[in-house]
Amino acid sequence: MSELAVPPTTPPRWVVELSNPPAQRSKNNGILDPPGFPSSQLAPSSKKKDAGKDSKAALRKAPTPEEMDTLKLKKAWEVALAPLKGIPMTAIMMYMSGNSLQIFSIMMVFMAFKNPIMGIIGTGVAFERFETETNRGKIIQVKVAYIAMQLVALAMGIWKINSMGLLPTTRSDWLAWEVQREPLEHAVSGL
Repeated sequence: MSELAVPPTTPPRWVVELSNPPAQRSKNNGILDPPGFPSSQLAPSSKKKDAGKDSKAALRKAPTPEEMDTLKLKKAWEVALAPLKGIPMTAIMMYMSGNSLQIFSIMMVFMAFKNPIMGIIGTGVAFERFETETNRGKIIQVKVAYIAMQLVALAMGIWKINSMGLLPTTRSDWLAWEVQREPLEHAVSGL
């Protein structure tokens, strides 16, 4: 028997490229790199631009303490008003969870109480990076605003447990403490 001669097949292109990656193409095709992604091969003109940027950065003066206090105060206000931004989403989630006692509504109530309480407890830690000796009075105002925003979020949790019927706000919730009334008259049915 004669064996058939099978011509040797060349491996696919991707197999060859795995062992021998293709050479890098030059960047001289006229397409610029996107902003923030400089090419690995810096052209002489781009080296000059980088040197110009370094000299401009060296010439820029450091901010004064008053400017730093103003910046820190602005950032502190952003932190103080951050709980206010989460209130609409929390309100929608509470509304959508319904008023029945289910695991999802219970988790929503738990989070509605946990987050503001932890925020109030951590007020000092949240603002210690912004506080300096010169802006201490203004940071106290920011802290008060932050606590007020946390109390608004806590009030939403109280509203939710009231709508679920978990707050004792009706007369029937206090029946155990009501005293039976003494009748002033007794009526006897006629025969």
